[in-house]
Amino acid sequence: MGGAREAGWVAAGLVLGAGACYCIYRLMRGQRRGGHRLRLRPSQSAEDLTNGSYDDVLNAEQLQKLLYLLESTEDPVIIERALVTLGNNAAFSANQVVIRELGGIPVVGSKINDPNHSIKEKALNALNNLSVNVENQIKIKVYVNQVCEDVFSGPLNSPVQLAGLRLLTNMTVTNDHQHMLISYITDLFQVLLTGNGSTKVQVLKLLLNLSENPAMTEGLLGAQVDSSFLSLYDGHTAKEILLRALTLFQNINNCLKKEGHLASQSTFTKGSLFFLLYGEECAQKMRDLLNHHDADVKEKVTVIPKF
Repeated sequence: MGGAREAGWVAAGLVLGAGACYCIYRLMRGQRRGGHRLRLRPSQSAEDLTNGSYDDVLNAEQLQKLLYLLESTEDPVIIERALVTLGNNAAFSANQVVIRELGGIPVVGSKINDPNHSIKEKALNALNNLSVNVENQIKIKVYVNQVCEDVFSGPLNSPVQLAGLRLLTNMTVTNDHQHMLISYITDLFQVLLTGNGSTKVQVLKLLLNLSENPAMTEGLLGAQVDSSFLSLYDGHTAKEILLRALTLFQNINNCLKKEGHLASQSTFTKGSLFFLLYGEECAQKMRDLLNHHDADVKEKVTVIPKF
């Protein structure tokens, strides 16, 4: 009888002990999620924040640790992981501001010169997320020329090239920094014509940003472009490419209208985009596309004025 009572007390003690542990766990978890009593959070090293198992959005103190780690380490594995963590956190608007205020943009930007292509790609991805913030673009624009050089001199269709194109696309959403690409327009068309489907789509997104700005129209029309550009208007071209190529033509026409005049042939040299878009071969392709099987394509063609 006494043994049974003693066993009962032991069982009750175990239940109470488990309950107390669970309450402590809930308390610590609530403090972690609530963001208030941060002093009770267990301290973590900067490397712990990059190991892939920590999925919370980092606070300013943790971001500062991560930036210091990025500056101080020479281990390529840690650098790459730190850049991925920073890039993921830079997807949140609040952290885009925090990282800038902590001086993090130059720290990340310095890594685009790393000879390790994987590190370069991760740095470009992080800058891409940071560039969504307009104030951040003011600091990121100092890297635009370097990014252009890497995009046009690096391996075609590579992750680095695509990451660079995505960053340039974000940087040209507004008209503020588009002028920085004026000397690279011919290179853009070269990558457009030689790249694979994914590269073509990304270049077209960038060109569409430029084509909406009347200040860039002359630079676009004056670019020397291979005649194979017109193959983008073939009926069998992938829809996501064809529609963007047609929108490019439409945007240029719209900008010419805004300027209040039509482009003069004497302004441009043979071999320029102007001669391709306003030549008879292109006109014939537009007429052929009026019979395209896709309704979106036909609709897009009909809104392009005839010149």
